[in-house]
Amino acid sequence: MSDVKRSLEELMRLEGAVAVALVDWSSGMALGIAGGGSEFNAEVAAAGNTQVVRAKMQVIKNLQLNDTIEDILITLGKQYHLIRPLRSQPKLFLYISLNRTNANLAMARYILQQVEAKLII
Repeated sequence: MSDVKRSLEELMRLEGAVAVALVDWSSGMALGIAGGGSEFNAEVAAAGNTQVVRAKMQVIKNLQLNDTIEDILITLGKQYHLIRPLRSQPKLFLYISLNRTNANLAMARYILQQVEAKLII
């Protein structure tokens, strides 16, 4: 689990990072969380985003797209939420919440991809 912890800490170093999590979308449970706090409940966000992933997976199945999700971007007024399923563990995803004021979305997507590629569970 130390690799998970290090990976989440690396993501928290991104400019504008609010919270990050590694989540099992089949159960809705977070396997690891960093950041968050009293103003942002990362555990609730992680569990809630399992519904987003499940819904998108169902749409892909219903359309018979024979494809996978690279990432999902949700743009809010004050935050970006990025979801990236793990290629090595399709039932898991990385989630990061970023403050739009000072986040670099392109850099965040790039680093999230790098972290996902080297994460060992």
